[in-house]
Amino acid sequence: MLKVLQPGFFSTIQDLGRFGFRDIGVPVSGVMDSYSAQFANALLGNAKGSAIIEMTMLGGKFQFLEPAIIAISGALMNPKLNDEPVSQNKLIHIQANDVLYFANVKKGFRTYLAVKGGFKTENVLGSRSMYPSVTSQSVIKKEDYFFYEPFEGVPYAFSKVKYDDSHLESNVLEVFKGVEFDKLSENQKQQLFSNGFLVSKNNNRMAYQLEPKLENSLKSILSSPVLPGTVQLTPNGNLIVLMRDCQTTGGYPRVLQLTEKSINVLSQKTLGNTIKFRLKE
Repeated sequence: MLKVLQPGFFSTIQDLGRFGFRDIGVPVSGVMDSYSAQFANALLGNAKGSAIIEMTMLGGKFQFLEPAIIAISGALMNPKLNDEPVSQNKLIHIQANDVLYFANVKKGFRTYLAVKGGFKTENVLGSRSMYPSVTSQSVIKKEDYFFYEPFEGVPYAFSKVKYDDSHLESNVLEVFKGVEFDKLSENQKQQLFSNGFLVSKNNNRMAYQLEPKLENSLKSILSSPVLPGTVQLTPNGNLIVLMRDCQTTGGYPRVLQLTEKSINVLSQKTLGNTIKFRLKE
């Protein structure tokens, strides 16, 4: 069992998401950076959709009440185990009552803590991902307890896997044309791909809003399906990139669609970071 001593700024339990319920308005949710989360699970030999802890900007402090094997991946948060620094992207052996804690993020924005076998939290509609009004709580809280299967021994380690941290530094978002892309003027298209955009203060698991505004005369559309990675253009020129907790429909023109890798890249960005769109043919 894991005891939460400090939850961090915005920490949640996530897996790869909740699929098959968008028709009744239930978002997909799931880990923001799927590459880092799956990497940590792969190190442990877990199923790729095993539940993990996602920490944002500021990590938490956790006490393991039973032995375990863990892995940490994603943004660099200078983790320490019983006051001793530990490496990310490697297996870490945990003894009963060990305390693991994280500092402020140094590179990237979101960090993942995985345990051998995954965290055994509530499963709602086929997923353990926390989401308001779907699961009993939407964030991790102090003195929460999360179950995992105690593990003593050594997981298989027949090959070495190197973590590719390029997406922590990359500012390029590869995109496909959105459904309403061809309604844009040539000038708008040029601005989209020649200008850099800043991540505004309005960024979270639902969406990232970018600055500056784009000149726009397009009208709203009938409410239509949207997905994580859909880039919407509002009537006043705001570019909004939908993320994992986004709604299932929207009424703004869908001008671009991020690739899965680009969603991972953007998930590791925060206020003031610059991004550029690049059209993927």
